[in-house]
Amino acid sequence: MKLKFFILSFLTILLSNKGLTQQFPDYPERFIQDSLSQISTGSIPRIATEGIINPEEYRVGPGDKIFISISGVTEISNTFIIDQEGWLYIPRIGGIDLRMNTLAVAKEKISDSILRYFKDVDIFISLVDFRMIKISLVGSVTKPSVFVLSANSRLMDLVTGSKQLNDDSDLRNINVISKEGETKNYDLLSFLRFGDFFNNPILVEGDVVLINKVDKVIRISGQINYPALYEFRSEETIEDLIKLAGGFTFDARKDTIELIRFLQDGKTQISNYFSYDEIARNNIYLQNKDHVVIRKIPEYLIDHYVVINGYVKYPGWYKINKNSTSLKEMIDEAGGFLDEASLTEASVTRKMDVEETDPEYERLKLIPTDKMTEDEYDYFKAKSRQFSGRVVVDFAKLFQNNDLKENIILKKNDIINVPEKKDYIIMLGQFVNPGKIIFDSLLTIENYIDLAGGFGWRALEGDVRIIRAKTGEWVDADEDVLLQPGDTIWAPEDPPGPKFWDVFTDALTVVAQLAAIVAASAAVIVATR
Repeated sequence: MKLKFFILSFLTILLSNKGLTQQFPDYPERFIQDSLSQISTGSIPRIATEGIINPEEYRVGPGDKIFISISGVTEISNTFIIDQEGWLYIPRIGGIDLRMNTLAVAKEKISDSILRYFKDVDIFISLVDFRMIKISLVGSVTKPSVFVLSANSRLMDLVTGSKQLNDDSDLRNINVISKEGETKNYDLLSFLRFGDFFNNPILVEGDVVLINKVDKVIRISGQINYPALYEFRSEETIEDLIKLAGGFTFDARKDTIELIRFLQDGKTQISNYFSYDEIARNNIYLQNKDHVVIRKIPEYLIDHYVVINGYVKYPGWYKINKNSTSLKEMIDEAGGFLDEASLTEASVTRKMDVEETDPEYERLKLIPTDKMTEDEYDYFKAKSRQFSGRVVVDFAKLFQNNDLKENIILKKNDIINVPEKKDYIIMLGQFVNPGKIIFDSLLTIENYIDLAGGFGWRALEGDVRIIRAKTGEWVDADEDVLLQPGDTIWAPEDPPGPKFWDVFTDALTVVAQLAAIVAASAAVIVATR
């Protein structure tokens, strides 16, 4: 009873959390976490520089190393470190308050202080090395933690290196909270898509990076470069979303862009249609659960080609006119057949845009053949011999007898295969001399068997089969069967009898079992006396 209660409680909790599966954003950049680089709490990693530091952006702090050179009558130079209270001490000049200053402001303060004590000198000030800072990562992450980074680290460095993202982490609404309590919101995807460094700020010591949980989403689908489900961001327009999703594909229909939206009741959906010109002229703001659909221009820049392979004069790619170019026209355009071409084995294979599956055949593939019924096995055997996509057409009737019923209309992506003529019959199996024999329409099956040296000593002469070259069909070798070039005459092998050693060991086993039975019977008789 307790076990049943436990299982019921577990299922209730599971269903309450997973019963209605929430969809999370699925654009490619959500997998940005670098599998090679990982920042761990307590470690002291170094972030590679991204080029020259922007003095207007980088904020100095305790631990930064500043190189100062004063050139005049003599040169004075040294490297100084900003102390833990944010001050820089220079001998003979004193302390300089650099708290909360950018590198540009810090340089100005240092220069002003030096010029109060030195006249007519050249001053050179440079940031020599970065300090290490602590950044907190909290919110919808695997494990909220404090990370130690170099002071030139950006938001992207923390997000990718920490490996803390969840499926529901919101990358488009990240809050960075400073020690002073100021909160700024960033869209990291804008940096990833556009290289917008405003949305990838340099982190400052003591910052708290709050990654929210995805709560509101929007979708864009259809003829757009990055169709996906995205996090909703306030004050974002349809035009902003189209740009974020990489813009239109070449075949996008821009005159009727659909906006599917829920009404205030949260149940009813409506559709509004806009041209892109309207969207560009007006700020059409998005709402939670909006879906922007961009459809395809019908039949726009669709290639209509077929391919001819094999024994025609000019094989290759050919353009066709939709619903009008016939097989005969196309073979004529390719220069006709070569003398070696086999019309009996020539074929047309059609590739469908959507492949159809046969549920019955898929089911039978999972069943051992010895477990199938007779009808199931016959169907499975016939289906397995079927050439996928082959169009039923008889080239010999069309091109030799001018039977226009076989003159099919070609479709795009059709493949016409014209193999080499097989002027032979294949002798396979238990013949004295198996191999290929030149085809002669006057010869019978028995004649071919004689030409192959007759049956081998292990052949099952009554089970000879003919395998048709064109269809793969197996037929009995009756007298009324007319052979065609490329057909195979197959003589199966009579299964070998049991080996002597197997018979001997089986006999010993039986004798031993009989001896055991006799001994047991004798023991019973003696015991009864």
